[in-house]
Amino acid sequence: MANESGRGRNVSPHKLELLITVVQRKKASYYIDLIQSFDANMQVSIPAQGTADREILRYLGLTDTDKTAIFSVVREDRLEALTETLEQKFRSIKDGEGVAAAIPFTSMIGTLLFGFLSNDRRTVREEKTNG
Repeated sequence: MANESGRGRNVSPHKLELLITVVQRKKASYYIDLIQSFDANMQVSIPAQGTADREILRYLGLTDTDKTAIFSVVREDRLEALTETLEQKFRSIKDGEGVAAAIPFTSMIGTLLFGFLSNDRRTVREEKTNG
């Protein structure tokens, strides 16, 4: 698609999703690294607190309510493999339980920002014109 200056831009066909992952605080670094390995170029983590009633936690044998919420921008084409990996890790790692949900981006301003968030340096390519 060409713009008024005569330069063309090719934009990556990959859509982006915001992945929200909540895990035990002591496992946050592990999950941040894991998610980054799926080309998540931007992540933000914030301390969080579990919301379950203390009685229920005690009944289930859970005492650690210190959580971390990880917000990651992930390409849609990497999301399925990432969520499958997260699900497997949630079940197999000691104290590695967590939850994750993804929300699709509906629009974004700026192809350079999109290129950064999609971790694709080839996202924007300006073509030279004869003129």
